[in-house]
Amino acid sequence: MNEPAINPSIETRVQTVCLLILSTVALAFAIYWLQAALIPVVLALFLTILFNPLVSVQMRKLRLPRVVAVASTVLLGFFVMAGLSLVISIAINQFAGYMTTYQAQVEKVYNDIMEALPLEKVGVDRSKLMSPLSASPEGQLGDLLFGALRSVFNIASQAMLVLIFLFFLLLGKSRDQPDANTTWGEIDSHVKRYLIVKTLISVVVGIVVWAILAVVGVPLALTFGLLVFLFNFVPNIGSIIATLLPLPILLVDPSITTGGAIVAMVLPSIVQFVLGNLVEPRLMGDSLDLHPATILFALIFWGAMWGVVGMLLAAPITAIMRILLEKLEITAPIAALLAGRRKEDVAPATIAAPLSGPAPGTP
Repeated sequence: MNEPAINPSIETRVQTVCLLILSTVALAFAIYWLQAALIPVVLALFLTILFNPLVSVQMRKLRLPRVVAVASTVLLGFFVMAGLSLVISIAINQFAGYMTTYQAQVEKVYNDIMEALPLEKVGVDRSKLMSPLSASPEGQLGDLLFGALRSVFNIASQAMLVLIFLFFLLLGKSRDQPDANTTWGEIDSHVKRYLIVKTLISVVVGIVVWAILAVVGVPLALTFGLLVFLFNFVPNIGSIIATLLPLPILLVDPSITTGGAIVAMVLPSIVQFVLGNLVEPRLMGDSLDLHPATILFALIFWGAMWGVVGMLLAAPITAIMRILLEKLEITAPIAALLAGRRKEDVAPATIAAPLSGPAPGTP
């Protein structure tokens, strides 16, 4: 019997899909392996999009040369990084002061729970369960401080590298705004709106939460405000994590009353809900054009690749990938899937859009 002939078009599609899968796996491995070099560059690229309007305003309003405008912008970024490092250092010192007190309080609560449970009846040795808390608070405190200081040093070193990349990218960026009809113009407008709105909302939320916790008398209020600012960049789950961060302190700190703990949890939750679900969507619009499930998958993937930095940048990176995939007919269905649309909903004009446009480092 003659074997049925394979349709050449089907064979080509199968080969294309297999090559796409292999290329994706190889690209993911390269992204993970080169994270030490890629993270500063990617951060600098996003900061270039965010800070370039400030450079343009200085050149247009103050008549400053581009070199001076770029230098002043990078200097502003340096002071911001220095301020964040100072806040982190203050947080470490504050936490060191409260560590012994909280350690004793946690042990007391843990002992009460262990005494209330009938562990002997089920054959569980209570001493083994108590062993994790038997270590001295000073030793645990030393390990904690060493790890925190090492993290601060790594962040500061990476921040300086990011600022160096930022200086040269801003210096070489085109003085004219990219054409909105080009691919780079579309990326620039979408990412710029997302970053500006997200930064403003995060700053407001961080300041408000810090003020609420400080008025209630919650220790480490400034630290929690900074963490709320950072976690607010993580879509979907970031605001939930930021709201729950003070909960352990509220549970173990004997100086906080029940009413104060309720206020410290309820008011920040209301602020997060109003700004995150009512104000932010109106200001941001549909700048990312991503399905919520796509954003969740992006958080998992980029978090596995680059850790916390990957989670912070997951949404804009995925939005850029969607725009690029949308420009080619063969990858347009993938872009539609990321946006939660059907292939038929992608306009032909969108697929045929030009791929030209100035890159962020071209003059």
